[in-house]
Amino acid sequence: MAAEASRNTWRRLRKNKGALFGMGIILLSVLTALFAYFISPDGTPDANRMIVEIGGQKPGFKQQFLQLPKSPVPPKVSFFQRLLRGQEDQFHFTPISSYTTTGDSLIIQQYIDEGVTERVAYSIHTPGWKVSGQTFHLGTDKYGRDILSRLLVGVRVSLSVGLVTVLISLSIGVLLGALAGYFRGKVDDAIMWFINVIWSIPTLLLVFAITLMLGKGFWQVFIAIGLTMWVNVARIIRGQVMSVREMEYVEAARALGYVHGRILFRHVLPNVMGPVTVVAASNFASAIVIEAGLSFLGVGVQPPQPSWGLMIKENYNFIITNNPMLALAPGFAIMLLVLAFNMLGNGLRDALEVRG
Repeated sequence: MAAEASRNTWRRLRKNKGALFGMGIILLSVLTALFAYFISPDGTPDANRMIVEIGGQKPGFKQQFLQLPKSPVPPKVSFFQRLLRGQEDQFHFTPISSYTTTGDSLIIQQYIDEGVTERVAYSIHTPGWKVSGQTFHLGTDKYGRDILSRLLVGVRVSLSVGLVTVLISLSIGVLLGALAGYFRGKVDDAIMWFINVIWSIPTLLLVFAITLMLGKGFWQVFIAIGLTMWVNVARIIRGQVMSVREMEYVEAARALGYVHGRILFRHVLPNVMGPVTVVAASNFASAIVIEAGLSFLGVGVQPPQPSWGLMIKENYNFIITNNPMLALAPGFAIMLLVLAFNMLGNGLRDALEVRG
């Protein structure tokens, strides 16, 4: 019976083009997050290759580089280490306008700024040197880092904060909501008092307080957001459990002498998780927006780790100049990912026939 219900839900979900679009964007984002360091033009840890001479360039900017081996050369890492943290550059990147070889000399015109170059000579026998070119499809930030690379690596932060937030909010919300709805009475009164206290505090203010208490950092912001988003889940679970606990199969379980824990977790909760799935998708989207806001304000993810909110903060002053894409690109990325989760949530609501 459960398998048939799942098939019917999937059949209804497939007919919703908006939900399928959202699922496609989310799947693409997950794959991008997993293989970000392999597909990014800058595969260094946190996509943090700084070349200050080419800072603030427009999308489509092309540049030649003289690559000279570092000394000592950073060791190559394993596939899994590179998958998780990237590979440190093994070369120094020097931007050049042109180069020639004359006898035993390599003569370059080192790029200093627009219209400014400097003539530098190297021995042509310098081991490992090479000249390469790169196109910065979304331009560079003020530190000369590739915006596209930081955008691709930054999707990890957005998906991670959404996932951790949903896990924390579901764990707390489902437990408290189920206890309040099932036992009612004084247990319900106490839990609802606590829920109303948390509900009365503005979410952003509560996130600020928890973040400042735990400190700034990658994991701290995840926990802070997760601890503020369980209220909706608890209220929904409470209402659902209150209606389900009066069903015949729950009464039959009580008559058979089953303990409250078994009735609650084996018979009641599995039948009320449909609305929670919809709320989880909504919380995922909200967490992405809150994290971006916190990073923009400087209390979220800290540099040099790429976060879309932090990228907007670092480049928002370019909006009123001739290179607004530096701030608009991460803004569009946030908008697209949040839209995908909201459309998926709406599709799940219709497919599961959840009543608002």
